[in-house]
Amino acid sequence: MQQHWKTVVAGAAAAAFLLAMRPLDLDADVRELVETYTKRVQPLEKEVALSDWEAKTTGSKEAFGRFETAQKELDAALSDAAFFKQVQKLRSAGAKPSDPLLARQLEVIHLACLPKQQAPELLKKMVELSTSIEQAFNTYRGKIDGKEITENEVRRILKESNDTAERKKAWEASKGVGREVVGAGFKELIQLRNQAARRLEFENYYVMSLAANEQEEGALLQLFEELEQLTDKPFRQLKAEIDERLGKRYGVEPGDLQAWHYHDPFFQEAPKVFDVDLDAIYQKVDVLKVCRSFYAGIGLPIDRILERSDLHEKPGKVAHAFCFDIDREGDIRVLANIQPNDYWMATMLHELGHAVYDDGIERKLPFALRAAAHTLTTEGIAMMFGRLSKHGAWMRQAAGVPEETVRSAAPGAARMLRAEALVFSRWCQVMLHFERGMYRDPDQDLGKLWWDLVERYQGVRRPGGRNEPDYASKIHIVSAPVYYHNYEMGDLFASQVHRSLVRALHGDKDPKGIVYVRDQKVGKFLRERVFAPGARLSWNELTRFATSEPLSPRAFAADFLQ
Repeated sequence: MQQHWKTVVAGAAAAAFLLAMRPLDLDADVRELVETYTKRVQPLEKEVALSDWEAKTTGSKEAFGRFETAQKELDAALSDAAFFKQVQKLRSAGAKPSDPLLARQLEVIHLACLPKQQAPELLKKMVELSTSIEQAFNTYRGKIDGKEITENEVRRILKESNDTAERKKAWEASKGVGREVVGAGFKELIQLRNQAARRLEFENYYVMSLAANEQEEGALLQLFEELEQLTDKPFRQLKAEIDERLGKRYGVEPGDLQAWHYHDPFFQEAPKVFDVDLDAIYQKVDVLKVCRSFYAGIGLPIDRILERSDLHEKPGKVAHAFCFDIDREGDIRVLANIQPNDYWMATMLHELGHAVYDDGIERKLPFALRAAAHTLTTEGIAMMFGRLSKHGAWMRQAAGVPEETVRSAAPGAARMLRAEALVFSRWCQVMLHFERGMYRDPDQDLGKLWWDLVERYQGVRRPGGRNEPDYASKIHIVSAPVYYHNYEMGDLFASQVHRSLVRALHGDKDPKGIVYVRDQKVGKFLRERVFAPGARLSWNELTRFATSEPLSPRAFAADFLQ
């Protein structure tokens, strides 16, 4: 593959040179540039996805090696200076192509290539460090009293154990990967990312990443400030109730609760304190069977997706869940580690939400546009579906939970859903402000920055005397940098799309009472208004197209803060 790539690069560079030498025919020249981009990038992107899939499902060093090689080759394609110069020339031609699809492709290609305009050695080093760190995440298993435990076991202990000492050990075991990540070169990776951004005249990597994703720092901060103001009082009231209940359970004064008393290692999920045991309910449910039936019922079948997926625990496999669109041509897969509980019911609805979005993108679109409009739009759809696991009507109609059980569980489940939305919104504030602060000043005490933000936005005390790189135990900071804020923006998008969907299908009915079960019109609406456009529209344009208004926290507030 490497030798073939060298030949392609040489041919593409010659084509770009000849293109630059002749008079400009904008539509024709953009069309030729798009064809060159597609021939170069499409096979490389597929190889990256395939090798990444193998690495994450097996933990194989050989697969990680292939992934690293493939990523370097893709980076080389996107970083080709001669090609990018031609992109810039066509973008500054003083007019746009007459064909809107060509104009949008030119913009998408520019955004894809922009962050990669770096010296080859710098790109190579960043890929090597990132891959090494991801491998540390992939193979890490925490230990309690010398015995290895899986992430699912950590989650079980934090949800079920009443032994504070055991909980602390599990929490610390989950954070142990942070030391390995820092030891594998995490801080050097941050410095290299900033170096790459400054070479392109951006203040830092954070600002550059936003620009490459059609986002602007000031507007982003304004959105999250509005969200913080809306959620501050409701969250603090909720947190006081959570702390009171947790304190009684563990025999601890609410003011003395520690990070390990919450039911998630990062307090990104609401603790299970609302007099409903959804794990017990979903323990009796076949998660895959329910998902298969539900998605088929709304006109978004997932059989082909599940056939290619890897859904159960095995040695070496990454503990997290992901959706992979391998080739933008229909090879869509989900990686999961399913257990019969609420977490995996919600997670599978979420990941399959990503999958049906990818599957619904118009296949006739050109390669560059055959992707989701933005990470926030696909996260929004995934979150919209993930919420359903805690909706009483959905539990009864889609999961087959008995009526009597639903009647008993629904009020607590609704409170849990609201709590999760609030808790997650505050957690996303931590991630947004931590990454922004880290890239603005990577030499500061990052552990202090982390716990300052956790205390401010989540109200969780920093453990006394602890001096560990707990921030580095969050995989997204390495493998999906400057990404996490899109989850919360996705939550806002989810609420807006849900309300638009309800209006389209049910008129003025209360959106809180509507779920999507056995209604083919749901899939039709989502395909036409959200999925099919792909990246033909920017995320701002798609939000307006699907919901008739720009993204804001208002619909989210109506769903969860009133």
